[in-house]
Amino acid sequence: MNFIDEAYLEIKAGDGGSGASSFRREKYIPFGGPDGGDGGKGGDIYFKVNLNLNTLIDFQNKKIFNAKNGHRGAGKNKFGAAGEDLIIDIPLGTVIYDNNTDEELIDCTDKSGLYLIARGGDGGQGNAKFKSSTNQAPRKFTPGFEGEIRSIRLELKSLADVGLVGFPNAGKSTFLNKVSSARPKIGNYPFTTLRPHLGTIKGNESSYVIADIPGLIEGASDGAGLGIKFLKHISRTGLLLIFADLFSIDDLDPVMQIKLLKNELNLYKDDLTQKVSWIICNKIDLLKEEDLSKIRQDLEKEFEIASSEIFFISAATGEGTSELLKKLETEVLKSKSLED
Repeated sequence: MNFIDEAYLEIKAGDGGSGASSFRREKYIPFGGPDGGDGGKGGDIYFKVNLNLNTLIDFQNKKIFNAKNGHRGAGKNKFGAAGEDLIIDIPLGTVIYDNNTDEELIDCTDKSGLYLIARGGDGGQGNAKFKSSTNQAPRKFTPGFEGEIRSIRLELKSLADVGLVGFPNAGKSTFLNKVSSARPKIGNYPFTTLRPHLGTIKGNESSYVIADIPGLIEGASDGAGLGIKFLKHISRTGLLLIFADLFSIDDLDPVMQIKLLKNELNLYKDDLTQKVSWIICNKIDLLKEEDLSKIRQDLEKEFEIASSEIFFISAATGEGTSELLKKLETEVLKSKSLED
């Protein structure tokens, strides 16, 4: 299935039904009064979270949505039926924007969320409502009111506790594949990951979600590569794991890799670099112990960070991942307790 994380929709709630102009007509009552009923309310439009959806692909071909109009009132003071509401399913984590003003309208993070986005118009009044002491036989009635019209943009942002960032082939997908049930595509060529992948980690005390996005490359903030397009999927995370490839085919040392990655994150959005971040040095199975010790010293000195914020692992063999996962669970629990 194609992964689509943005969609543009035109939506219109139902118009209210017109009121009726009618007079009571019964045998032996030649001068019955007005009995025109009110029109029915137009249908509303709602967005509803569907936990079985993880993409906006359903909106690739269908972009216009209309709720039903309310029905016209009738004689004998009969009110028109209300128009049927329209409920549109969306994935959890969808953000709804006004496409004209770019204002954020709704952030759909409630798993059972039902969000009103366009209100149907009220029904018009029948002539029975206009009867008065000075006008016993009014013919006046009013049309229904127009339903709300909106031009909106949907943007899907994954809900994850931890985000993985790195250059292509740094081993992020291999790591996620090793420690979770997620099965991202893995290969020895650029941009193996073509869409975000979420993996759930079951710890000793709680579960948490890790998001893997396509690898970044230098110049990503200017549109190069694929990763920048998906950075919004880690914007909700409380912790970033920035991967350095210890056996880089581009001959970039870990310090330079982290520098370039942090720079791209900063150019994309300032608050991404303000998040708690740890450095993950991957592929330790390909280097000697003395080399790893020097790399740790260089990273601590360059970024002025504690040794506890640097982890050496082999995503391929699993070495070092158990310790990392224990620390991750502790950090996620701490982050969630602060939110509560």
